[in-house]
Amino acid sequence: MSLRPYRDIMRRKSRQIMVGDVAVGGDAPISVQSMTNTLTSDAKATIAQVRALEEAGADIVRVSCPDVESTAALKEIVQAVNVPIVADIHFHYKRAIEAAEAGAACLRINPGNIGSDDRVKEVVKAARDHGCSMRIGVNAGSLERSLLEKYGEPNPDAMVESALHHARILEDNDFFDFKISVKASDVFLAVAAYHGLADACDYPLHLGITEAGGLRAGTVKSSIGIGSLLWAGIGDTIRVSLSADPVEEVKAGFEMLKALDLRHRGVRIVSCPSCARQAFPVIKTVETLEERLSHISIPISLSIIGCVVNGPGEARETDVGLTGGGNGNHKVYLSGVADHNISNDTLVDHIVQLVEEKAASMAAEAS
Repeated sequence: MSLRPYRDIMRRKSRQIMVGDVAVGGDAPISVQSMTNTLTSDAKATIAQVRALEEAGADIVRVSCPDVESTAALKEIVQAVNVPIVADIHFHYKRAIEAAEAGAACLRINPGNIGSDDRVKEVVKAARDHGCSMRIGVNAGSLERSLLEKYGEPNPDAMVESALHHARILEDNDFFDFKISVKASDVFLAVAAYHGLADACDYPLHLGITEAGGLRAGTVKSSIGIGSLLWAGIGDTIRVSLSADPVEEVKAGFEMLKALDLRHRGVRIVSCPSCARQAFPVIKTVETLEERLSHISIPISLSIIGCVVNGPGEARETDVGLTGGGNGNHKVYLSGVADHNISNDTLVDHIVQLVEEKAASMAAEAS
């Protein structure tokens, strides 16, 4: 039994699918996705961006395939990167078939929007033949006209009905390797739709607040929407949609998962906002440490607290801790225990060294 039951999150039971070699759903870790914003037809630029996302920790990367030039470049892209690639398809069923043939691990497609039953069957056959899963992606901004006429406006019921309609098309073709998303830019609408869909099916769910905005506003908005769903146990894979460098989406996604103790990657820094009691420049120190420790993927906790009011208590809960002291003499904690003192002159370099050594030790133990 957990000693901290208030932190337990009971994840919704969902079936599991594979996106390349990444399991989504079931008891698999919640995966973090992003999407390239380069022209997919520019294979060199797209490969470079996918590799940057890989470095940031992305589990899955989506690329848009609006034309034949994009699907033609997809084969080169897939072969040059390590993460599974999702091909984003809208309306053009031939692009879906070409993407599957090019090695896409998943097709993001709404089967009801690609034409006749025969076209759907062709896409399903291509996906099955090439080991592709699919994502049904419902968006409040592009709901079917019939549903808008029925409900009067985008609402949770309309979005769930759209998702289940598309799911039935795949089910009727004996295809079940798919996940579903019901995204909206309105947090209330998206969250309500996901709750409804979670109750209506057992397919894995891809979470996102679409068109969330820029880096700061979009991260806050996404954190509220995605975070509340994850806290409720809903969600198997996430994408934070930001008008920013896609790498920032991956960083934000992992921070959400770390905050909810659902998944840990890299250094988690616990730091105070600083005040007149600070014995060293906390804000600048944290900014520097975030940059210098960004290469570490091993989960490590680090507390940086400017004074002794909360410093020792926070340090007891982290792998490495720093508490500000008088006369430029600060206390370093290792595994929650006070270990030695350090001066201002060597503070940052010393903390970086300690964290890197801890990461190396943990990696060695895990191997």
